[in-house]
Amino acid sequence: MKQAIEGSIERIIFQNESNGYCVLAFSTKEGTITAAGQLPLASKGRRYQLEGEWKNHPRYGMQFAFGSFSELAPDSADSIAAFLSSGVIKGIGPALAETIVRVFGMDTLKVISEEPERLLQVPGIGKTKQQAIVEGYMAHKGYADTVLELGPFGLSPHMCLKLYQRFGTEAAELVRSNPYILIEELDGVGFAKADKIAAGLGIPKEHPTRIRYGILAALNRMMEDGSTFISESEFTEELAPVLEVSRETISDAIFELVMDGELIKEDLQGSRIVMLRRIYEAERRVASKLYALAQAPLTHISGNAENMISQSERISGMSLSEKQKGAVIMAITSGVSVITGGPGTGKTTIINTILSILANAGVQTALAAPTGRAAKRMSQACGRDASTIHRLLEAMYSPDEQRMYFGKDRDNQLDYDCIIVDEMSMVDIQLMDALLAAVRVGTRLILVGDADQLPSVGPGNVLRDIIDSETVNVAKLTEIFRQAEESAIVVNAHAINRGEYPSYGTRSSDFFFLEREDQAETADLICELCSTRLPEYFQDLDPLEDIQVLAPTKKDMLGTLALNKRLQEVLNPESPMKPQISFMDRIFRLGDKLIQTKNDYMLGWRNIKDFSTGDGVFNGDIGIVSGVDREAGRLHVLFDGDRLVEYDYSNMEELELAYALTVHKSQGCEFPVVVIPMLKYLRVLTTRNLLYTALTRAKTAVVIVGSKRIMNAMVDNNSGAVRNSGLALRLRALWDFDQELMGELR
Repeated sequence: MKQAIEGSIERIIFQNESNGYCVLAFSTKEGTITAAGQLPLASKGRRYQLEGEWKNHPRYGMQFAFGSFSELAPDSADSIAAFLSSGVIKGIGPALAETIVRVFGMDTLKVISEEPERLLQVPGIGKTKQQAIVEGYMAHKGYADTVLELGPFGLSPHMCLKLYQRFGTEAAELVRSNPYILIEELDGVGFAKADKIAAGLGIPKEHPTRIRYGILAALNRMMEDGSTFISESEFTEELAPVLEVSRETISDAIFELVMDGELIKEDLQGSRIVMLRRIYEAERRVASKLYALAQAPLTHISGNAENMISQSERISGMSLSEKQKGAVIMAITSGVSVITGGPGTGKTTIINTILSILANAGVQTALAAPTGRAAKRMSQACGRDASTIHRLLEAMYSPDEQRMYFGKDRDNQLDYDCIIVDEMSMVDIQLMDALLAAVRVGTRLILVGDADQLPSVGPGNVLRDIIDSETVNVAKLTEIFRQAEESAIVVNAHAINRGEYPSYGTRSSDFFFLEREDQAETADLICELCSTRLPEYFQDLDPLEDIQVLAPTKKDMLGTLALNKRLQEVLNPESPMKPQISFMDRIFRLGDKLIQTKNDYMLGWRNIKDFSTGDGVFNGDIGIVSGVDREAGRLHVLFDGDRLVEYDYSNMEELELAYALTVHKSQGCEFPVVVIPMLKYLRVLTTRNLLYTALTRAKTAVVIVGSKRIMNAMVDNNSGAVRNSGLALRLRALWDFDQELMGELR
């Protein structure tokens, strides 16, 4: 039950200055209690009213967890002196604070704020110190006033602190005049929250600023779902009732945004479409650069291609099929080529043959993939270094501009003759734009991936669009090779991809289906599988490292949030030997498996093997908690077995438990054993390519727990791959224009 308590800070047990999270010994009339919550600029002696509720922490007992606060005026001369000497006002120590209070008594704070010149009466205070005291006090007061003014809008103290740091004492007035700026300034504030604040302030629904931000928010949400454009008529039809305005109002606002350069309208795919200008320009640049690379002359490779392939086969001991040989020849003779196929079709064999031929010819080649795990897999498969695309492009973050940029770009391009990119299905249009900007014309670009997997989390459908454009050379691999043909995972994955139901034969050693219809029973069985049954069946299996639960969604009893809590209990239970930290609704314990949930370009790491250092931990990176410092509020997380990263309360929100992952988060990864819950989910989540992607993450075994009826429904539902993206059309238009021009010249 929510309640309010009043008191003063007796002692600060823990404080994180970057986000204001504190654990306090808080003195009340009833005695000293432990309070925890966000209280930026907290210091000993200051009085507050805290609003929250009592919670029983599993390790630290009863705590008052507060979500909001208001500062109270000091109620005695001693509390005023404690406040002044708390560190809030630089230059005032205990002795000077007592002297000031001795002179002015209970009027001290009024004197500082309203009659600051009287401070010069205090021995030891000159003009410079007087000015510093007043500025320090007013800065503190400005922040406190900002919290008081913005708190009723539902903004947390941490959000208020960020706004105050950005705008100073004008923060509250700026929010009142245009609450929609919160969307741009604060993570976690979307259009709905800003619009609620705007409604409370009396901003009318037809206000141009509201309509403008509503349109941009809707288009950004469309991009989060993967599309790069939408039909204007469809867009206005859908958005008008959401914003509760007429379609004409939406159309007029779109016109203004087009005139301001924020949006683009054009005729595409037989209709008038609308899209964000930055995405439009990215699609145009990607199409243009791909076409230029495809047409450019290449560094000559001397020798007969068939002979070079034969030599590579002798060295590797691998024999290539005729289709694989054709893919190799295509790749080494084309400016842009695509190699696509499912598991077991020999993509890695082709890449290694290409690398062997190019190395013998003195061609400098770079290997890259979208994620750290995918790059590590590529490196292991090819026996040479591979990097993430971000690292290849020397990604950096500018705190001043609050944006990421790349050291390698069109003005400082990559010094390679060939670039091979794996797991291309994960690459969105913006990352592809950045990559191609850094590629010199004349470089061979070889794109490798499985176009039938889930498309990228970001906007666009790059790999599929390039293939569908029919403007670059593509090798589509369909033959499953003998060794892979023995795997029921591979055979069933290909069957599912063709729209056929998988085989549930019991003699399979790597594909298992355990039928359950009840969610609770399914969750119980998954915990049992991960903790005992699978490690006993596969005796060399590490339950933490080698088993991965993949779920279609985060929510529900069989979503990752609920499963992670259950799996943490059975795989890494609480123990006096395992220190842990409680953060928000999460507990992070020594030995836990965690995932980074957003790109953090500023977060530093240290390689424990070669002692190198660097910056940047990325969305999807998976690590293990290797150290916990409860007193300092810090976690040490080891990613990929070598990169050690330190977290504190300022960035722990970027971490989640990773015993269970969504299928989307697992892209680019490979796990020895995958366990998949399969009961009723939303239709948008129960798609063929999601099931196919989940199966193809497994190397040794797949265990599906759930309903065959739901499994078959997923195979039947092939709607998940539909996205609006214009890259294929733009590539095709360039090709057709060039062919028409060449025809006229002939």
